[in-house]
Amino acid sequence: MGKIIAVANQKGGCGKTTTCVNLSAVISSFGYKTLVIDMDPQANASIHFGVGIHRLELSMYDVLTSNTKISNIITKTQLENLEIAPSHINLSGAEIELVNIIGRERALLEKVEEVKNDYDYIFIDCPPSLGLLTLNSLTTAQFVIIPLQTEFFALEGMDKLLKTVEIIKSKLNHELSIVAIVPTLYVEKTKLAQEALEKIFLYFKDSVTRTRIRRNVKLAEAPSHGIPIMLYAPKSYGAIDYERLGEEIIAKLKKE
Repeated sequence: MGKIIAVANQKGGCGKTTTCVNLSAVISSFGYKTLVIDMDPQANASIHFGVGIHRLELSMYDVLTSNTKISNIITKTQLENLEIAPSHINLSGAEIELVNIIGRERALLEKVEEVKNDYDYIFIDCPPSLGLLTLNSLTTAQFVIIPLQTEFFALEGMDKLLKTVEIIKSKLNHELSIVAIVPTLYVEKTKLAQEALEKIFLYFKDSVTRTRIRRNVKLAEAPSHGIPIMLYAPKSYGAIDYERLGEEIIAKLKKE
């Protein structure tokens, strides 16, 4: 059975989707069969992989709200071992439609059962909120990766996310654990970044990765070209950092 990892942070602008896209791309390049499930109605992960979201006939919205199988929407990417279950803006309506359904927090889990043995790693890009879509993602996942920007307000709101993870672990998904806190948007040699990093290490200790994702313009440019950083700018800081992160995450997961 593949390892299922939710990439989550309810705070926007922390590099959540960037981390999900580029980490999954790197891990697939190591030879692991990988799937990305885009659970964010903004569909940024889908766009980042070059999916024409406005031309989609079926998306994660249909998977969660109808009898559509997830295997029917899975799309190939530019990388041989990497596929994506794309999102669509309609997914924002799924939260309302699922509210009155029994077992609504397990809608994604039931759909993923069909394909979980077909992949080594399944990454779920969560929306930047703690609503029903994120609840479904965390109920389905075994592990959580939290990208955390190295800025002044980095820890704002983290208590709520951590409490949500603990509640889901105790009531819905006993396997769930936080496997990594990833420092992102890191600007080397600045006092602000160093102070933020110290706070992150003080708060999360061994959960923090050694790899820091440096702020890099190439990372910001890659989505507009519909390809991950390893294909867009393979020698950039962004590509180097995510390759290191991929190696570190695989090592962490092998210990679990």
